[in-house]
Amino acid sequence: MQLREREILAKIISLVLGLGVSFSITYFGVKYLTKALDPTRKDKEKSKSKAERLMRSLGLKNVELNEYELCIASNLVDPSSIPISWDDIGGLDDIIEDLKDTVILPFRLDLGRESSLAQPPKGVLLYGPPGCGKTMIAKAMAKAAEARFINLEMSSLFDKWYGESQKRAEAVFSVARKLQPAIIFIDEIDAFLRNRTSSDHEATAMIKTQFMSSWDGLMTDEDCRIMIVGATNRPHDVDAAIMRRMPSTFEIGLPSIRNRRRILDLVLRSENLSDNIDLYRIAEMTKTFSGSDLRELCRQASVFRVRDLVKSYKNGSSDVYQSDVESGHKLRPLAMEDFTKSMDKIKASKMAHLGVQAEPLD
Repeated sequence: MQLREREILAKIISLVLGLGVSFSITYFGVKYLTKALDPTRKDKEKSKSKAERLMRSLGLKNVELNEYELCIASNLVDPSSIPISWDDIGGLDDIIEDLKDTVILPFRLDLGRESSLAQPPKGVLLYGPPGCGKTMIAKAMAKAAEARFINLEMSSLFDKWYGESQKRAEAVFSVARKLQPAIIFIDEIDAFLRNRTSSDHEATAMIKTQFMSSWDGLMTDEDCRIMIVGATNRPHDVDAAIMRRMPSTFEIGLPSIRNRRRILDLVLRSENLSDNIDLYRIAEMTKTFSGSDLRELCRQASVFRVRDLVKSYKNGSSDVYQSDVESGHKLRPLAMEDFTKSMDKIKASKMAHLGVQAEPLD
C-alpha cells in the first residue's frame, strides 16, 4: 500500500513539476517574443537610459519611477544647462516684467500657502507669430523659477499598443508631482490639444481626455507646484477646454521699431561693426520682421564679409586684411552695405513665396 501511495505521490510531483516548467517556458517565451516583436522596444530602452542619466545629473537618486514615467522623464532639461536668461531676450521688457511679477515670483516663493489669491497660475499660454521668442521665454521662465523643466515632446506620449498612450499621459503629471517644483512646456500646443471634433481618432480623443482629467487634479491641489506652459502661433485652434485651464495668456507679438533696435543691439553686441552702421535705419527697414528674422538678417549680412574674405585669398590679395589680422580680426567689420544687400535678399525670398517680384531697397 505504501508503495502504491509513493507511486501516486511521485506522479503528482512529476505532473506539478512538468506543468510548472511548461508554464515557465511558455510565460518567458511569450514575454521574450513580445519584447522581440515590439517595434518600439529600442526607443523605450533608449528613453529609459536617457531618463536615468538625466535623473543622476539632477541629483534625483531616490525617486522611483515606473516605465511610463521614465519615458516622460527622458524629456527633462536641467535648468542649469539652459543657456538662455532674461538678458538674452530683447524687445520684450514689459512682458518679461509681467511674467516675473504674476508668474515667476509667486511660483518661486510658494506664496499660495499665505493666500489662495497669491497662487501662481497652473497654466500659462504664450501666443503670437512665429519667431518672436515664445520658446526662449519658456526656457528663461524655467531657469528663473529654479524648477524642473519638462520639454514635453508629443512623440513620447504615443504608443502603438491600445491604452498605453493614456498611461503615458497620466505619467506626465505623476512625474511632475514627484519632481516638483516643475514646469511642463508644450511647444506648438495647438498640434496636440487642438479643437476636438467628432472626426477625431478614438485613441487621440482618449489621450486628450486623460490629459485634461489629470490637469484638473492640479487645479484642486493647493500644495502642488506644477505649471504647464504652452506656446502656439494659432491660439484659435486650441481647444476651449484647454484655454480654460490656461487663465494666464501673454501675447508675444512682432516687435516695434524701438524693440527691433534693441534686438539688433543684442544680436550684434559682440560683432565688429563699421562706423557707418545705422541700427535705427535697419530697424525702420524691418517693419514686419520677427526676432528670428532680425537674427537671420544679421547672419546673412555677415555672409557677405565672409565671401569678401574668401575672394581676397583666391585673388592673392590677403594684404587687404592685414590690419584686421593684426587687431585680432580676420573678418572685416560689418558695414551698412552688408545689411542693405541682406535685406534685398530676404525681401526677394519672402516675395518669391507670394509670386511677387521684389524691388531693391534704396
